[in-house]
Amino acid sequence: MSGAMQLTRFTEYSLRVLIYLAPDDKQLATISEIATAYGISRQHLVKVVHNLARLGYVHTMRGKGGGIRLAKPLETVNVGELVRKTEVNLQPVDCEGTFCPIREGCRLMGIFDEARDAFLAVLDRYTLAFLVENKSELARLFR
Repeated sequence: MSGAMQLTRFTEYSLRVLIYLAPDDKQLATISEIATAYGISRQHLVKVVHNLARLGYVHTMRGKGGGIRLAKPLETVNVGELVRKTEVNLQPVDCEGTFCPIREGCRLMGIFDEARDAFLAVLDRYTLAFLVENKSELARLFR
């Protein structure tokens, strides 16, 4: 069995990129700027930004003067939806991959599934707009 339900760094960094871009959603930012602001790997962010662009969350512009910016209004970026799109596996435990003599009569998986659904239901209540209601404070902290 795996440990507690935990989001991957990929999802965490996806949210961080969107939060970074949100205070000034018309301004272009670079991956290097975002990596520096958070103190995280630029190489990892390249993959994250590529995925966010593929999913339609950001626009990317190449070349001199290029960068990335939000592609959607803040109110339309739902946190739960983003998590579902960036997480590879939202199963809290993997009962299929291990031998368990009580699997057929076990109720534990149902409880874990219910807990996961409740976790996602909470995330579904929030948008990027909520996460950055304090835009001016975030902009100050990023500088």
